Amino acid sequence: MDTNKIDMFFVANGKKLPAEKAVLIREKMAQIDDSRYATISSVELKDPTTMLLVSIFLGELGVDRFMLGETGMGILKLLTAGLCGILWLIDLIGITKKVKEYNYNELMKIL
Repeated sequence: MDTNKIDMFFVANGKKLPAEKAVLIREKMAQIDDSRYATISSVELKDPTTMLLVSIFLGELGVDRFMLGETGMGILKLLTAGLCGILWLIDLIGITKKVKEYNYNELMKIL
């Protein structure tokens, strides 16, 4: 793939992916052909800042976990009010890293 397209992808989505895995993503993207760029650019990556806000306001109900596809933890948080706030607080601290890992995994499924 053209390096300009890879750079454009990272300009648009760089903050949504783990910085430590950027080199690996670039290498994988360089190996694919240009026709798959449309598929890659159409992947809807979750914004870590938006997910942080969701976690702050709706995290005790498990909405953040449901949005990341973690249904079991979402139900647990919903039924226990975030285990009386403990899981909610833990998720507030680590939600941005979880979202970036989620986005990375979704991108790797396509690459």
